[in-house]
Amino acid sequence: MRAIQGALIVASSIQIILGYSQVWGLFSRFFSPLGMAPVVGLVGLGLFERGFPALGNCVEIGIPTLLLVIGLSQYLKHVRPFRDVPIFERFPVLFCVTIIWIYSLILTAGGAYRDKPVRTQISCRTDRENLISTAPWFKFPYPLQWGPPTFSAGHSFAMMSAVLVSMVEIWEYVGFLTIAYMLQSTAAYKAASRLAIATPPPAYVLSRGIGWQGIGILLDGLFGTGTGSTVSVENVGLLGLTRVGSRRVVQISAAFMIFFSTLGKFGAVFASIPFPIYAALYCVLFGLVASVGLSFLQFTNMNSMRNLIITGLSLFLGISVPRFFNEYWNPSHHGLVHTNAGWVSNILTNSSTLVKVLKT
Repeated sequence: MRAIQGALIVASSIQIILGYSQVWGLFSRFFSPLGMAPVVGLVGLGLFERGFPALGNCVEIGIPTLLLVIGLSQYLKHVRPFRDVPIFERFPVLFCVTIIWIYSLILTAGGAYRDKPVRTQISCRTDRENLISTAPWFKFPYPLQWGPPTFSAGHSFAMMSAVLVSMVEIWEYVGFLTIAYMLQSTAAYKAASRLAIATPPPAYVLSRGIGWQGIGILLDGLFGTGTGSTVSVENVGLLGLTRVGSRRVVQISAAFMIFFSTLGKFGAVFASIPFPIYAALYCVLFGLVASVGLSFLQFTNMNSMRNLIITGLSLFLGISVPRFFNEYWNPSHHGLVHTNAGWVSNILTNSSTLVKVLKT
């Protein structure tokens, strides 16, 4: 953890410098609709492994969640028990998670998974590992709680390569630590502005967002979270699903999260939600982000063979190339570049930096 803290602190400098120096804004002129369509599309499609494959680990919970969220948001959105508030359109995720969570609690309490395999119990049970009973009532985070951070070239350069990729789009593994990030920024900004029916963010806004993201990663390193801060793809999809694009909502939500983060029991309750419930939501939210990316194609001439080739090749390689690297890693336990300097190998292969360059 101390090494991760140091790597995050060093890596945050890239985003802070590129953001507040307005350098990143200079690149925004290259973000044409033809270029953003596959990038934003792959932000959603690239996370397909967190969708139905995870949902399938507990279909008796995942399938009802998927059907319920679609039914509430699409078929009952015009039903208004309260005349001025379209509750089913605004709160489909809240209703869906609450109902299916109670349903999963009943299944767990009734012993439905008592004799099931371990993998099924991990995915379906709500009382796994005694999360609620072992969590403290109050937990106050403080800087350097794991001790003074340590700095090494291997961890720092691997994390820096991750940060560079995060300013373009999607997610990856950081060095040999294999800490899964959902790292995306610019593409998510574009998708969010489109879903909110707002004007595309100008260059200085993109730069400011990258800079604040760097400050967030710096705070993550100081407080020892173990992961960096980034744009949430599922929240971008939620914006489009609920039609709530107010910054005030985000600010109030952030205040609630900061307050409730000090209540250990409260966080443990949410951690007890079976992951297939999230996976079902991902199927809808990530799919919505992918469709927003494809909608950028309406601003291009799709009768041009050049544009068709660029779009199709980018989407295909964006999914196919990472698959090749994953299949190569599994049997050999190292990437295509295997040097004595582990941090060099991590940057060029395991961190997927080369993959992102190839597909963008």
